[in-house]
Amino acid sequence: KMSKNRIVSFVILFLIFLLWVSNPFFVLNEGRQAIITQFGKPIGRPITEAGLHFKVPFVQKVRYFEKRTLEWDGYPTQIPTRDKKYLLVDSTARWKIVDALKFYQSVHDERGAQARLDDTIDSAVRDVITSQNLIEIVRNSNRIVSELERLKAEDKFIEESALGKVETGREEVTRKILEIARTLTPQYGIEVIDVRIKRVNYIEEVREKVYERMIAERKRAAEMYRSEGRGVKAEVEGKTQKELKRIISGAYRAAQEIKGEADAKATDIYAESFNKGPEFYTFLKTLETYRKTTDKNTIIILSTDSEIYKFLKGTK
Repeated sequence: KMSKNRIVSFVILFLIFLLWVSNPFFVLNEGRQAIITQFGKPIGRPITEAGLHFKVPFVQKVRYFEKRTLEWDGYPTQIPTRDKKYLLVDSTARWKIVDALKFYQSVHDERGAQARLDDTIDSAVRDVITSQNLIEIVRNSNRIVSELERLKAEDKFIEESALGKVETGREEVTRKILEIARTLTPQYGIEVIDVRIKRVNYIEEVREKVYERMIAERKRAAEMYRSEGRGVKAEVEGKTQKELKRIISGAYRAAQEIKGEADAKATDIYAESFNKGPEFYTFLKTLETYRKTTDKNTIIILSTDSEIYKFLKGTK
């Protein structure tokens, strides 16, 4: 009987050891999901409830997958637009596994899913962008158009191509990409949550041409401003010269009026003085005549009864 108890105890301990080594239980954490495979083939439905679960030891294995949102980041791709402008488009997306069983059967793991998304989303991005003009990719609304038109109405220099109207817009473009991607990924047990264009840039050759065009437009704008400045300068100088002539003319007229008034007053004073002394007036006029008609080298021949000679006779 003692030997039989030992055998039973040994069997129980051996079974406990086997259970411990084979680990028939597994814990599924929050944010994860799992499928059970038997000899490499999945069996049953995916397990999505967190907690303690059972599997057959040695025969079954557990494959874990994320339930949380995952990131996809594409490579910059050269894509032509409908108006033949080549762009480097860098896009990104968010996705999650909604059917772990289908996911495992189609792409096996996240690495396979990333590769499949590279093809799917890149294809959707290319299809949509090639059907749109450049302006639809880089702008989202016509808000800037009204402001540019206002500046243009004020005779500001505006690049003509900047006034193009947006019919679709970048937001609508990304929505179309998302719709296409969503129709292609359910077969892999994947749901694409969102797609965004991170960066849009010209390819190197186009970029250089754009820079050259921008430089030429800036030079044209600068020359236009210089021309306007020269016109304003000429207008200001013309007004200045006109004002200067007006001031000089007014000053000359005022000076002549003052001088005329002074001469008139002087004449009145002289007349009044000479009326009081006619002989003195005659004497001054005669002296003035001597001063204007003679100098030290002048020789005058006068008769003895000359009027002009009488003051010279009186000096003896």
